[in-house]
Amino acid sequence: MVRIEDIAQHEGSDIQLRGWMFNRRGSKRFIFMQIRDGSGFIQAVLNREEVDETLFDQIKRLPLESSVVVTGTVAADTRSKLGFELHVKGVEVVHSAEEYPIGKKEHGPDFLMQHRHLWIRSRRQHVVLRVRHSLVKAIRDYFDSRGFLLFDSPLLTANACEGTSTLFETPYFGKMAYLSQSGQLYQEAGAMAFGKTYCFGPTFRAEKSATRRHLTEFWMIEPEVAFADNDDNMDLAEDFMATIIGEVLDKHGDELREVLGRDTTALEKTAEGGFPRISYDEAIETLQRLHAECEDPETKQHLAIEWGSDFGGRHETELTKLYDRPIQVYDWPYAVKAFYMKRSERDPRLARCVDMLAPEGYGEIIGGGQREDNLEVREAAIDHHQLDPADFTWFTDLRRYGSVPHAGFGLGLERTVAWVCGLQHVRETIPFARTIDRLNP
Repeated sequence: MVRIEDIAQHEGSDIQLRGWMFNRRGSKRFIFMQIRDGSGFIQAVLNREEVDETLFDQIKRLPLESSVVVTGTVAADTRSKLGFELHVKGVEVVHSAEEYPIGKKEHGPDFLMQHRHLWIRSRRQHVVLRVRHSLVKAIRDYFDSRGFLLFDSPLLTANACEGTSTLFETPYFGKMAYLSQSGQLYQEAGAMAFGKTYCFGPTFRAEKSATRRHLTEFWMIEPEVAFADNDDNMDLAEDFMATIIGEVLDKHGDELREVLGRDTTALEKTAEGGFPRISYDEAIETLQRLHAECEDPETKQHLAIEWGSDFGGRHETELTKLYDRPIQVYDWPYAVKAFYMKRSERDPRLARCVDMLAPEGYGEIIGGGQREDNLEVREAAIDHHQLDPADFTWFTDLRRYGSVPHAGFGLGLERTVAWVCGLQHVRETIPFARTIDRLNP
């Protein structure tokens, strides 16, 4: 049995393929079956003069997405993107499908998400989810090859990491537990033990945000490095992003352009590195200038911003349109960042943190910074955010026993996939998206 991805090795040979017929067209003399086996797509051609008449008629009526075993000869075909087609000698129908609900007509996103278990069979979704797979592999390879230890953070915790208003609660043997918002706190413990660690897993945010950028369950990659400051952190984030984007482009550039219609210019610029770094103050000045110059009333309303405010989606979108690759915005107001960020010694109003914003209006894909390593300041921050100190005893212990400067960041996988693939919504970037209005399938 041969996989479609290996078909080039069998030119001129008789082979068998197992897969699904996802499309079909024909004439009186020929039937062109489009076959998918999970590794690729190929056209299988039935010539009426070369196969049994009964078989020809059966395939002519065979419903889409029926599963088949196809026997035939591999032949070169310069018109095919694969470069080959299969001249069919025989077809075994494993299962004749019922009428397929996702036909050739246009369907809206709600219908497609309701049939997500079938929609993932489409060529477009194959490209998106294979890009996701390749990003995951590139990310793991990047950290593994640079001496980072995979250090798994728990998914059930007693701690709020990113704010108590977005926690999913669950009873836990007479206590209350929370689904993890981030593995970052535990990575700080890992970095103090192993120097450089990372975690890669699902996180959960009970945000009632029905935007194109939000999921309630998503995957994050969170490295942490001991003896590092925010400048080191920005160096790592840039090299990391340039490397993984370059690897994905090498593998999927043609598919991105041909199947998804993605202009890969910004991705190619990203792979070169050289990300601009601008301070929050500079970003605010730019946004205020854009607001003053804006002539569209709706956009102008959303662009209004004062120093001390966090960026909204429209701010990120308009700011990143000015650049041809990701930018890193650093030194944010301390008040809008998480309690564990280090306060700037130069200006106590600021935190030593950074957000990486993707170009083309895709916004934040990385957030991180230097962590507060002073015990007294850390304890004061926990009190200020009205968190229970008892839940963070283990965390403050890290400042009692060999505390050092350290830094790290988190990358949202789904937002990164959306940017790489040029998608307008993150719902297509994960096999089964979880949003505020979707828990099934």
